[in-house]
Amino acid sequence: MVYVIAEPCIDVKDRACVEECPVDCIYEGERMLYIQPDECIDCAACEPVCPVEAIAYEDDIPDMWTEFTAINREFFEDSVTGLGAPGGAAVVGVQATDHPKVANWSF
Repeated sequence: MVYVIAEPCIDVKDRACVEECPVDCIYEGERMLYIQPDECIDCAACEPVCPVEAIAYEDDIPDMWTEFTAINREFFEDSVTGLGAPGGAAVVGVQATDHPKVANWSF
């Protein structure tokens, strides 16, 4: 299981979670941050520092945001960014794209 970043992060991207992550598994898209599920070590360091409470353990995601588990995983697939598991967000920098659902998200 892993941690997931959900809807409250869209257009906020506070980055406090990025500073706390010991394995650099939180990547930045154009509108929100994403956790690379294969790189996340389930340490929970990111969750308490998120000022908008956008981060939760995969099993604890509120029902209204369950689709963000797939969104975080799919962000790294070839069809979206092709990042895979590059071994750290600092290596790739900010991505000029988002998952299609996030890119088209409206409030």
